[in-house]
Amino acid sequence: MYKLALSCFLMASACGNPSKLDQVTASAPPAQALPKETPMWNEPLKTLKGADTKLAEYKGKALMIVNVASKCGLTPQYAQLEDLQDKYGPKGFTVVGFPCNQFGGQEPGSAEEIAEFCSATYGVTFPMMEKVEVNGPGRHAIYKTLTAVPDQAGKAGDIQWNFEKFVISADGSKVTRFAPQTKPDDPAVIAAVEAALPR
Repeated sequence: MYKLALSCFLMASACGNPSKLDQVTASAPPAQALPKETPMWNEPLKTLKGADTKLAEYKGKALMIVNVASKCGLTPQYAQLEDLQDKYGPKGFTVVGFPCNQFGGQEPGSAEEIAEFCSATYGVTFPMMEKVEVNGPGRHAIYKTLTAVPDQAGKAGDIQWNFEKFVISADGSKVTRFAPQTKPDDPAVIAAVEAALPR
């Protein structure tokens, strides 16, 4: 319990002051196989605007699933996520953002407030879903599948903080996980995105 509390404190301190959070740079970990019949593709979702959808709507594209927040020291990663969207979107890629308020209460806003912040501050064009939980008993079904995947340090399990990233191949068969502090423009992330694009 002490180690968990200390870990949460250190991550919260880092998000308040990004200079205290070291960037993790490593070669892309091997992509992990996703179960062929994983239910995550057809689990009900709602967009930030309240429209019904599901992850299967994006099958055939390489995806980056990322839990986001508006008031974190890592929030400037939105700009790099949008850069990825601009560069690789025409090649069959999309970021899908999942706002989450489970880490330091750093996504407290309404759907309308989140949408306005993302648009006005970072010009976000990629799909944004409604606010979800990514850990604990209320964890969304998509994250039940994704949290079983280890990151570049070999660690599976709960999402660590805002802006944890999962790159899913266009055929839906493989996923690569990156820690929150690994930036979207890290060479390892770029390599995973390019490997995930449709062939």
